[in-house]
Amino acid sequence: MADSAFFCPLSHEGVLAVRGVDASKFLQGQLTCNMDYQSEAKATLGARCTQKGRMQSSFRILLEGDGVLLAMATELIEPQLLDLRKYAVFSKSKLTDENAAWVRFGLSHADSALASLGLDLPQEADSVVRAHDLIAIRVSPARAELWVRADQGSEVHDRLAAQLPEGTLNDWLLGQIRAGIGQVFAQTREEFIPQMINLQAVGGVSFKKGCYTGQEIVARMQYLGKLKRRQYHLRFEGSEVPEPGVALFSPVHASAVGNVVVAARSGSGIELLAVLQGDAVEDGNIRLGAPDGIALQLGELPYTLDAKLETER
Repeated sequence: MADSAFFCPLSHEGVLAVRGVDASKFLQGQLTCNMDYQSEAKATLGARCTQKGRMQSSFRILLEGDGVLLAMATELIEPQLLDLRKYAVFSKSKLTDENAAWVRFGLSHADSALASLGLDLPQEADSVVRAHDLIAIRVSPARAELWVRADQGSEVHDRLAAQLPEGTLNDWLLGQIRAGIGQVFAQTREEFIPQMINLQAVGGVSFKKGCYTGQEIVARMQYLGKLKRRQYHLRFEGSEVPEPGVALFSPVHASAVGNVVVAARSGSGIELLAVLQGDAVEDGNIRLGAPDGIALQLGELPYTLDAKLETER
């Protein structure tokens, strides 16, 4: 269903809010994305890193009212709130879990349904349009998120259901995988630097902004380092969807050569994004879970990695 029209609730993510006059200024020193680029008509992907450049969370971020909203894996909300509050004590900003205040839907090939709600969403990735207290975000070609205040959630669900079949979260994640958009979950927290999941290729890292936590490591990797692991699209025949963090192996290597980022069912098989060592990909013999595990085949990503273009953001 990933390539057809449907909608589904985004039940796997929560919403972290940072509100107050210093919200954007505070986050500018915490996140990989550039808050100066944010506007009412523009959202972005981003991440928050440790001092060593490892991602504690990844998210989609947008301006809303007197602050900023970040949608991330639900299980990361509480630890990120606890940690961010340590740094916000001298800032005029308040951090809260606003998941109960919002209902979020993923829509695929459903621009006509958005239009019926008064939302004429541009095709450009990360575009935002707002109307009637609703927010729509273009997350990739033919895919959008719809943010709805909780008191309107049931009504909007019914209006969508009158026009579209209701898909599953698996359908939505399959579309995300095919768009090449990786994500941090609890199992992979502090496992990857942003470039390992190609975050810089989808606009989630700015190399024009000033300092932020982990910036030195991220910038050094982009300008001076040689990235040994990055994200690839793979598939295999099977029915059991591997969890994020499951190890991948190559028989010619003595240890694991990568980890699953996110996976979903696709017809009779499974598609996934995974971070892999480049030399293991060149060998072409990638196995799931063990050196003698199920063989995986390489797929394609819808973008190319271009370091010069990436550093212009």
